[in-house]
Amino acid sequence: MKKKKEKSLQEWLPFEQILDNGIILLKNKSYVKIIKIMPINFNLKSDLEKEAILNSYKLFLKTCQFDIQILIQSNKEDLSHIISKIKNQNKEENSNNILKLSENYINFIKNLNQEKNSSSKNFYILIKYLPKLNDNEISKKMAIENLNDKYLKIKECLLRCGNYSTVIDKKEEIINLLINFFNKRKFLK
Repeated sequence: MKKKKEKSLQEWLPFEQILDNGIILLKNKSYVKIIKIMPINFNLKSDLEKEAILNSYKLFLKTCQFDIQILIQSNKEDLSHIISKIKNQNKEENSNNILKLSENYINFIKNLNQEKNSSSKNFYILIKYLPKLNDNEISKKMAIENLNDKYLKIKECLLRCGNYSTVIDKKEEIINLLINFFNKRKFLK
């Protein structure tokens, strides 16, 4: 019986290249652009504001006549830097009351973090362009133009909802995002 050859990681991943402008070229010759969204806290809004935001979001969904993918990435919060900062400040403190308060506050932070399992969330929208031509240079130019147009439309619509957006255009940021995304997936078995 022949042993099946296992694929290397590079063969398995769908990415061919990350271009200088942050656009990802996939092996199927399509292009992807990643947009990071800075969300608003919807729960803090009044009922009237919530209704306006929802109407703006409906308009956003109707306006985007192209496929989008929404990616939410949760990261467990590391509060050790906050706790160590409090402890460092306590070294210079002489008052027993303040030291007790600080220790109680540290315990409160630790307990709250364990109970709530606090995490931060990052929100991304992925947009894609699949070229119709076989000429790579023309396809690349058309892809960049198409993805930039889609981004501007998304940016404008989300701004009406109160959300700011920015393009992930640095290779290091994209690589870190992809590494974090794929590393989270290995624990889902």
